[in-house]
Amino acid sequence: MAILKIARLGHPVLLARAAPVEDPTAPEIARLVADMAETMLDANGLGLAAPQVHVSLRLFVFRQGSDEAPTVAALINPELVPLDDATETAWEGCLSIPGLRGAVPRARRIGFRALDLQGRVVEGEAEGLTARVFQHEADHLDGILYPMRMPDLSRLGFVEELARFQETDR
Repeated sequence: MAILKIARLGHPVLLARAAPVEDPTAPEIARLVADMAETMLDANGLGLAAPQVHVSLRLFVFRQGSDEAPTVAALINPELVPLDDATETAWEGCLSIPGLRGAVPRARRIGFRALDLQGRVVEGEAEGLTARVFQHEADHLDGILYPMRMPDLSRLGFVEELARFQETDR
């Protein structure tokens, strides 16, 4: 496994719609997922999409389990749908936009359907932080970065400044 270079805001790969994964069981996909998992854990992220590591494919990895013993799973060619009209605004960061956080509205509950590394259909529902992570990472697959979802850019700031002025509490 290897730590991959993370694309940062301004790189064109982050603004392009990613291509579907043709064969989720291919060895190169398993290798990519393993490398992405290692990269995400090393960067202390909650999720990481393939375009963020300069690979324009429709897949992302996400952290599960406890902070002491995290596991990583992957969703390949994911499809997400809001389950109702309820939304919530919460602070988000992004490994491709280091040092910044923004208040982003997202669907509170989503349904998802994707493939796993064995090519099996994985489907279910997610809410709260998991739903937020899935939506954030799926946005990367469509060339959307979280500031593009923000209706109020006055709620975007550097982590240190937000903490200093307790912005995260408002």
